Amino acid sequence: MATDHATFTPHLGAEPGDWLALLKPRVISLVVFTGAIGLFVAPGHINPVLAAVAIFCIALGAGAAGAINMWYDRDIDAMMRRTTDRPIPAGRIEASGALGYGIVLSVISVLLMAMATNLVAAAVLAFSIFYYAVIYTMWLKRRTPQNIVIGGGAGAFPPVIGWAAVTGHVGLLPVLLFTIVFFWTPPHFWSLALYAAGDYEKAGIPMLPVVKGARHTRLNVLVYSLLLVPLTVSPWVLGLTGRFYGGAALISSLVFVYFCWGVYADQQDAEGNSLTKDKPARAAFKFSILYLFVLFLACAVDRLI
Repeated sequence: MATDHATFTPHLGAEPGDWLALLKPRVISLVVFTGAIGLFVAPGHINPVLAAVAIFCIALGAGAAGAINMWYDRDIDAMMRRTTDRPIPAGRIEASGALGYGIVLSVISVLLMAMATNLVAAAVLAFSIFYYAVIYTMWLKRRTPQNIVIGGGAGAFPPVIGWAAVTGHVGLLPVLLFTIVFFWTPPHFWSLALYAAGDYEKAGIPMLPVVKGARHTRLNVLVYSLLLVPLTVSPWVLGLTGRFYGGAALISSLVFVYFCWGVYADQQDAEGNSLTKDKPARAAFKFSILYLFVLFLACAVDRLI
């Protein structure tokens, strides 16, 4: 289990913004969006108020998992430049308080989801919290360079939860949306890991660039982007969506492949290290967020036309 990296006196009167930061709001925004799309494209009807509650529960559960993640990773967060100012390593919130906060919010989100919608949606939400907080954070992250591959499931559950909130079951379309997010996560995160490899190495996290090197990571970014092409168009091929989604998925996926090819073909030294300060990797990481947004938005628009 993580240990405190530095000695400090936590400020128990932390600002509200610090407690909000524990929830990883930037991550939540994408989680809420994909969960809302899963709910929107599901067959059947749900009361708008209950739909809003379901989306709130998805956000709350994701934030709760993020708070537990920050509690466990407080030692390595203190070592990494991009995370050193998080509330716990910066000394603004006590670690035990963050853990209790995460657990309480987890329980509230699952119970509220069960009362507002159904037990299936609540069960999937509970498992998604467990997956991120325990399977990824406590088990995979510090043990294997495949942490992001296997751990990608943590962020892939929201469309399944949203669908289940309406229908009370899990169908093929949300499973495909889950799979898309699952295979999107490695090229998305490895693009970031390429230019943050120094931080990960310093913290002792076995991210792929640290363990296998930058050249191997670049190849994997490209391979996963190619796998996404047939995966993203599969809902259309199987008749689960219309041609609008199919066209948008194909075009945006090919553009993502182009960005990932740039990562693979980046100017490199003999060891595969970038000579451009990982400019293509930074561009691919930024586009990957837009790419997922476009895919899910196209799925929603397709439902309307």
